[in-house]
Amino acid sequence: MIIPWKGPPFPMDARHGPSPETLARILVIDDEPSLTRSIAALLQGHDRLIETCASVAEALSRLNASAYDLLLLDYRLPDASGLAVMDWLISHERRESVIMISAEHSTEAAIGALRRGARDFLLKPYTADQLRHAVSSALAHRQLERNQRQVRQHLESSERMHRYLVENSLDLIYTLDADGRFSYINQRVESLLGHSSKALIGQHFSEIIYPEDLERARFSFNERRTGARATSNLALRLSRSQTLEGQDPDEPVTIVLNAMGIYHRDDAQARYAGTYGAARNLPGREHRLPPRQADHDPLTRLPNRELFRDRLNLAIAQARRRKGCIAVMFIDMDRFRFVNDTYGQSEGDALLRAIALRLSQCLRKGDTLTRHGSDEFLALLPDVGGRDDARVIAEKILDAFREPFIVGDSEFAATLSLGLALHPDDGSCADELIQHAGVAMHQVKSTGRDAHSFFTADMHANYRQRLSLEHEFRQALSRQELELHYQPLVSVSRNCITGMEALVRWRHPRHGLVSPSRFIHMAEDAGIIHEISRWVIETGCAQLASWRQDHPELRLSANLSARDFDHPELDLSISRALSRNGLSAGSLELEITERLLVENSERISLRMQGLRNLGVGIVIDDFGTSYSSLTHMQSCNITRLKIDRRFVQDIKPAGHHPVVSVLAGIARGFDIQLAAEGVEHKEQLDALESLGCDEMQGFLFSRPVDAEEATRILVEYRPPAMLGHMQPPALIPLL
Repeated sequence: MIIPWKGPPFPMDARHGPSPETLARILVIDDEPSLTRSIAALLQGHDRLIETCASVAEALSRLNASAYDLLLLDYRLPDASGLAVMDWLISHERRESVIMISAEHSTEAAIGALRRGARDFLLKPYTADQLRHAVSSALAHRQLERNQRQVRQHLESSERMHRYLVENSLDLIYTLDADGRFSYINQRVESLLGHSSKALIGQHFSEIIYPEDLERARFSFNERRTGARATSNLALRLSRSQTLEGQDPDEPVTIVLNAMGIYHRDDAQARYAGTYGAARNLPGREHRLPPRQADHDPLTRLPNRELFRDRLNLAIAQARRRKGCIAVMFIDMDRFRFVNDTYGQSEGDALLRAIALRLSQCLRKGDTLTRHGSDEFLALLPDVGGRDDARVIAEKILDAFREPFIVGDSEFAATLSLGLALHPDDGSCADELIQHAGVAMHQVKSTGRDAHSFFTADMHANYRQRLSLEHEFRQALSRQELELHYQPLVSVSRNCITGMEALVRWRHPRHGLVSPSRFIHMAEDAGIIHEISRWVIETGCAQLASWRQDHPELRLSANLSARDFDHPELDLSISRALSRNGLSAGSLELEITERLLVENSERISLRMQGLRNLGVGIVIDDFGTSYSSLTHMQSCNITRLKIDRRFVQDIKPAGHHPVVSVLAGIARGFDIQLAAEGVEHKEQLDALESLGCDEMQGFLFSRPVDAEEATRILVEYRPPAMLGHMQPPALIPLL
């Protein structure tokens, strides 16, 4: 049924929503004809086109064909709840505003609608003024959103045009920040000098200045003056990159420069913010670059790979003559992609320079360090006495990296994976030593990281197996080879199962169940960890919804990695998983590592606050194992602390357990709930219970089991009256 009101026909594009005209489209979804007629009468004369339908199925059919400005949606419809329409809007990323109308005076109905994004919630019977006000407010907000979208699109279009003109200019155009580092440089630098425009962002302008002109450039390329006193038509020489094809890298490029200072005004005060400059090429003079410019990495200023290989070959020859020993160390920075993805390439480049400096400070005089890849380094250690000497240097490096780096305005706890190969035992030439050190490094990455390892002959087979496994794992999700196992969380005081932790397993077609310790790091390195975590949450929520029919207070916990926590769609994917399965946000807890708290406290606090506002719980897993995070506890609004299994295992019969006591005291001091994992013996249960730890998890209760077995445990679990003083229940054996 369509009820037209005065106004011109409404032009419509279903792909992008209504055109920005005065006529608004409203869809009334209610199975009471008298109500739809009443709504039409109340809204008459407001330049609106009103359509009506009486069921969820008909509403979805209309929505598939058209877009609307506003839905007036009844909570109870003949074929389903009105919430089903809102779930459809969320899953299809639609923009329609919704006013939910209900005859039910229950908070559950209102909360369900508002959490799904309803603009308003009206209870029947409502007054005419209430309806008019709600509709006018929703349409005004809709128009405001449309206006903002138009302005944003106009600005984006204008920005694209300006960027196109600048990027395709024959002039080299750049801006510097107040420290003389590139904040922008156009693509002309690539054809003119052979430098990557992206790689130069964050680097000092001196990177591209010909050495003999550096002093002149200090006051011109980095110009602070404005107006007539600014640099104008100044000839200057720039250095070519070593990678520019068809050009002699030793020949400078002569340019004519115009530059001026950029100033921001704070009240009446002008503050220097950087430099804007434009340069045009003039064919010109020749001058050879200094040797250091040709054989050093432009980003880190370390010897480049060619110079490193020359020194390695020389060290091998000397070791043969003297019957000595040398070591090659392959150094990989764990999770460098996280820094680039989170903070941007300029901060990533700054971190690489800081890492290169700290590594250099750990090496001896006469050692050589080179940047081998984007986040990889090689170290040559000549004249070492053997493994013990090389181990001392490796441990010195790992100890030095316990101190976090400053990235942007935040701390970042960098870790390294170190692999070592020795001559003559592990290789007789440069290629063998580098390859074997790399194999040893990958062995470290596959078994936990933040450590070092020496090459052994059996690592070759393990490395090939790992590469094969990594290739197969990339298809595991699409082949439906992943499955969830669940481990119960038991309340000692209430003698019941309060939660299930979802743990992902890979059922390999040949190798059977593969432990997550063998593939989680692969998922992070391959950049697919968020897909895995999203699948875990969606699958776990579906299972929880089934369980909560008989166990309404049961909750689910799922683990998140640092990369998950930085994914822009984390909140949305969690909200959708909960909504699809009809779960409240409080039924889900997300477990994160303690280390995540200190990597960027402000960023993490904001993300945690968003999740807590949604209603999701936050659990600190492995509490007590990482850097002190006490300063972030309160701001991050933690739900629960989980004592790591290694501290639980240290609990001895009738013994003193100071670490666990301290951790329990911290939880009490911050008024945070306390749980423990890895509980295997009655003595551990008793000690934890005496310290106020109520919820426990471990083999004393159950190992992780599949969904079918977990369902059986939930149904058959019959704990004794005093769990803390009796043997484990027979139905949940010690495994």
